Amino acid sequence: MAELIYPKLSYEIIGSAFEVYNSIGSGYQEKYYQKALAKEFQAKGIKFKEQLPVKISHKGIDLGVYYFDFLVEEKIVVELKNSSKFYIKDIKQVLGYLKSKSIKLGILISFGKNGIIHKRILKGD
Repeated sequence: MAELIYPKLSYEIIGSAFEVYNSIGSGYQEKYYQKALAKEFQAKGIKFKEQLPVKISHKGIDLGVYYFDFLVEEKIVVELKNSSKFYIKDIKQVLGYLKSKSIKLGILISFGKNGIIHKRILKGD
């Protein structure tokens, strides 16, 4: 069995998301969960960058920019959603983020009407 990557930090991230959900519940836009999660990270001393811009280029030509919701401790991409399930496009989005910054782990977190769901996504080699 493979060893879990960044288990302590992953646990802290997911625990912070549960704290946010327990405080404000479901039904809000993603940006409000992001603000609340940033406050949780700050309170716990977790270092993060928020709305980190990442350029997409092809053969040296810039095609555009997209933004990570969070890059935590320079190790884990955290992407937030506000639905009751994940879609293939959500997973592909996180995989693209991991590839673009050579990061090994992403955590997809959704604040749905029935609670938090989360998925750890590993970058393939």
